[in-house]
Amino acid sequence: MTPQPKTGVIYRDDNLDRLRKLDAECVDLIYLDPPFFSNRHYEIIWGDESEIRSFKDRWKGGIDHYIGWMKPRLEELHRVLKPEGSIYLHCDYHASHRLRVLMDEIFGPRNFCNEIIWHYRKWSTGRRQFQRNHDVLLFYSRSPSKDRTFNDLYMERAASTVKRFGKSKIISGHDQEGRRVPSQTADEASVGVRMDDVWDIGRVPPIKQLFPTQKPEPLLERIMRASTNKGDLVLDPFCGCGTTLVVAHRLQRDWIGIDISPTAIDVMQERLSKIGAAAEIVNGISTVDDLRTLEPFEFQNFIIKRVYGTHNPKRPELGIDGFSFMEKLPIEVKQQDHVGRPVVDRFETAIRRYGSHKGYIIAFNFTSGAYAEAARIRAEG
Repeated sequence: MTPQPKTGVIYRDDNLDRLRKLDAECVDLIYLDPPFFSNRHYEIIWGDESEIRSFKDRWKGGIDHYIGWMKPRLEELHRVLKPEGSIYLHCDYHASHRLRVLMDEIFGPRNFCNEIIWHYRKWSTGRRQFQRNHDVLLFYSRSPSKDRTFNDLYMERAASTVKRFGKSKIISGHDQEGRRVPSQTADEASVGVRMDDVWDIGRVPPIKQLFPTQKPEPLLERIMRASTNKGDLVLDPFCGCGTTLVVAHRLQRDWIGIDISPTAIDVMQERLSKIGAAAEIVNGISTVDDLRTLEPFEFQNFIIKRVYGTHNPKRPELGIDGFSFMEKLPIEVKQQDHVGRPVVDRFETAIRRYGSHKGYIIAFNFTSGAYAEAARIRAEG
């Protein structure tokens, strides 16, 4: 019997490296929402504190580079999936056609289950074409349909269901897993039919997003109710703001998350703590060397959060990245060694323009010239 991996864990890792360390056939369900091949760079201000969080979605080598990046990850996900397990790959029109071919190659065309259309409403800027208001979820199993875990879900339909499909299709009430169950008579039933592959579920409004491209909890709940049972293990190798982990915890499923971004992990920890879920973080940021490896925006996010500051909502504004917690004084973050006098001079100009009397520069270290310039400014008042 395959040993159960440790659960309730978020790994700050390249998911390929982490997946290679997991045992084979240990996961019941995989949901992944990888960076879409959209050639966009997200830098979004949102949330009650107007915090800035950013992430990259660029594939300069083109679609072949993207598919080459995805292939070894999907191969490892196939390896760790149990024979009765399922995988849902979330994508959009940019690369869904190529990913479908790749999934056929790795999981086998006979194990293709559905191309699910997640339909939503949003304002579209496209002209001379129909609005693009859907994503695709490619649903594959590890084994033929008779072996995989699948719980029928139902949707409400008109009463004509009885006439068209007979009493075998009539359903009423829910079992402990939230599935609707057959009634004894048509008069007792709330009529419905089995769930189809077009799902109308609203997006998370931008004003409520905790992270760019955040997916709604009802979407993950539907997937988990269909393809897992209580106590099963759910893996999300691109777990972003942790929607998969939150829903898994609420539905009493075990979970493992992987994400390379410390900003995302901060968001996940806060979100999970609000529902009473304690996440163990593996490979978190704990040393100066760890800080040096971060992308500039990740470094800035990490530092401002650790000093209990807030990000500058008017960014970009020269020299001011955020503000201190109590006094709301300007903060500038430099992921550098030997920060010198010119940086101090520019920051003085920025804080005077802002109307403040003091500010903070945070960096790895400073030159003697920087210290001398700071002393001169303090002496002049």
